[in-house]
Amino acid sequence: MTENEVQAILQRQREYFAAGHTLPAEARLAALKKLKAALQRREADFAAALQADLGKSAYESYMCETGLTLSEASWMIRHLRGLMRERTVPTPLSQFAARSFRSPTPYGNVLIMSPWNYPVLLTLDPLIDAVAAGNTAVVKPSAYAPATSALLAQVIGECFPPEHVCVITGGRAENQALLRQKFDMIFFTGSKAVGKEVLRCAAEHLTPAVLELGGKSPCIVEKTAKIGLAAKRIVFGKYLNCGQTCVAPDYILCDESIRDDLVAAIRKEITAQYGADPLANTAYGKIINEKHYHRLMGLIDPAKVVCGGTGDEAAHRIAPTVMQNVTWEDAVMGEEIFGPILPVLTYTDLNAALAEIETRPHPLALYLFSEDKAVQRRVLDRCHFGGGCLNDTIIHLATSAMPFGGVGESGMGGYHGKTGFEAFSHLRSIVDKKTWMDMPVRYQPYSTLKDKMLRFFLR
Repeated sequence: MTENEVQAILQRQREYFAAGHTLPAEARLAALKKLKAALQRREADFAAALQADLGKSAYESYMCETGLTLSEASWMIRHLRGLMRERTVPTPLSQFAARSFRSPTPYGNVLIMSPWNYPVLLTLDPLIDAVAAGNTAVVKPSAYAPATSALLAQVIGECFPPEHVCVITGGRAENQALLRQKFDMIFFTGSKAVGKEVLRCAAEHLTPAVLELGGKSPCIVEKTAKIGLAAKRIVFGKYLNCGQTCVAPDYILCDESIRDDLVAAIRKEITAQYGADPLANTAYGKIINEKHYHRLMGLIDPAKVVCGGTGDEAAHRIAPTVMQNVTWEDAVMGEEIFGPILPVLTYTDLNAALAEIETRPHPLALYLFSEDKAVQRRVLDRCHFGGGCLNDTIIHLATSAMPFGGVGESGMGGYHGKTGFEAFSHLRSIVDKKTWMDMPVRYQPYSTLKDKMLRFFLR
């Protein structure tokens, strides 16, 4: 798509928004219900596309993509009218007589750029929030998931006129053409490197942006943890989607005294969940492409592998892998893994371990397995991260009741539910000043009496 074509789409969307078509609650609800119905109707098609792009099973596709998207749509439909209402707030005595309130208004024309690892969820979830907030949107899915991107373009095209929501497919050239345009807001999910470029382009137009990035999310296993259950939940969170999850546990940091028991339990759980030969398991997915397959295989140190370590180059599949005796100097600790490789590091002093985590970029997620409430409080107080779980992994993002987002280098802003609606809205602060009286304190000429009154009001 040429830059002139992109500009023509944006102009049509600006005109559509200016005409007020996206503003009424009825219009927003109708659009959300239409999208939800299409997602339900095309569930099998989305499962097939996700199988083609990422090797996902139909069960995993519904659990982690289609089902979660339907949940967000249902929540938004149920709560939309309440979210749109003005909220009265207290008015200072000095402004008597008046009513103060906050009023949400849509940004206008927004750009949503989504990644390849959860191409349905991470495209449609922010789109649901944007439409609910009353915006028009240009959606740019990842070229790395071509089957899903094509289906998203088709389904969204059936649900929305292009002047309301338009999908633009393609690769780097289309991304750059879009980022050169002036949007009213940009929502980006992806890597830190691309996120920096998005923010740089947004700054050219002073465009607000939400960035959902990633990082090396630690999984701390303290000595009081229930080892068997911890291993079960870590294996689920780490190897889901072959580790290609932004909030997957990137590495384990465990008490040295329990390392052997934990590694043995993890190896047992890998067999229990994926079979003796995970590469023969048809429900186990694949790495997105050859480039990432070779990057991941290059991070595996055969001398430190205690489980897995094998791959199928032709199918882009890597067995669930565990490495121990890993240090911060190993290649696998130099970048976000984003694959089915689990390094195990140890500590003897928890405080020193937490200090080490805090010297590094703040991660998108942090997980702690511990039965000690004092330890749980210490970790939550000491560590900075986007979100996480105590005694589980990744499930904190599967709710519309809590915001999801990063902090520092793992992102800025959040979404889901109320937070998602507000992410795509500007909350105006408005004072409705009454005309039946007018306090004289603020007007010149000033006097001793007015000074006393002013100090009475502003104290």
